[in-house]
Amino acid sequence: MRDVILSTLKNYDKDNICIATLGSHSALNILKGAKEEGFKTICICRDKERIIYESFGVADEIIPIKDYPDLLDEKLQSKLIDSNAILIPHGSFNAYIGSLDKLRIPIFGNRILMEWEVDRKKQKEWLEKAGVRLPKTYSNPEEIDGLAIVKFPGAKGGKGYFIVANKDDFYEKSRKMVENGLISKEEMENAFIQEYVFGVNIYFSFFYSYVLDRIELIAIDRRYESTVDALGKIPAEIQIKAEIMPTYTVVGNFPIVLRESLLSQALNAAKNIVDVSKEIAYPGMVGPFCIESVFDENAEMVVFEISARIVAGTNVGIPASPYSYILWGENMYMGRRIAREIKIAIEKELLDEVVY
Repeated sequence: MRDVILSTLKNYDKDNICIATLGSHSALNILKGAKEEGFKTICICRDKERIIYESFGVADEIIPIKDYPDLLDEKLQSKLIDSNAILIPHGSFNAYIGSLDKLRIPIFGNRILMEWEVDRKKQKEWLEKAGVRLPKTYSNPEEIDGLAIVKFPGAKGGKGYFIVANKDDFYEKSRKMVENGLISKEEMENAFIQEYVFGVNIYFSFFYSYVLDRIELIAIDRRYESTVDALGKIPAEIQIKAEIMPTYTVVGNFPIVLRESLLSQALNAAKNIVDVSKEIAYPGMVGPFCIESVFDENAEMVVFEISARIVAGTNVGIPASPYSYILWGENMYMGRRIAREIKIAIEKELLDEVVY
């Protein structure tokens, strides 16, 4: 597949590269950053989201689609290739398109690592090789021996996730979740069950620069989740009587500035994760990635997931976070950092190394 992509890229007019993405997730971030770095921008979006990208004026061209998988349409792909487009993937690519095998357009990043991201077993293997501390995982509900969180495949913003106290609680809550239409039976059968580490969730958005050969911390955030973050407004006795079952659908993000002494844990984890990525698929990690973690009562970092592309939490870092500003001394956020890397790669004739 890489040969096909590089063959396509060979015919591109490198002086007229444009940046394209699906209108969703972090597209405002990506497209604004591309425009700031002087690139033409294309937004591929559904009618119901079109108003967003027209309102903010970040897209030079808007290509309408009925739904996200239409990106794989041969005519649309040919149009984007004729426009010298480089696609910037985000969470909607994983959640709604799935396999990128039929995508002939060069993407910024490593599509094999994106596949590892959505495969829980492969992701665990990757993180274990990196030597980071992980929560316990349960292969089936019968193994649950304490507080656990139940997750589902794909990058759908925590939709349907729930916490259980033990195996009996799992069976009871899963039955209710299916009955209420919050998840399907198939999703429940493929549930990923993981120890729930009690602590503060922290999301680190890093950027691995191939052209500068360094790891950059761009922003840190935490998520605002429905309905779990609404529980504090309801007295405990009412929660019990109403049998409220909170879920973890992400509706927004908060910026975080971490205690400085704790940054070393995240930076070391990022280095090890990037090192292992180079063993998984050439050329390894390219561009943005996110380490999703919990800091427990001892301020020890536990990593529970990794995203091998831009995450929506980077939107809190526009126009800059304290960390990106310290590195760059100017406004720098993930969308602009992606575009800057592509610009430098073109100048140094390294574009082949940062797309796949």
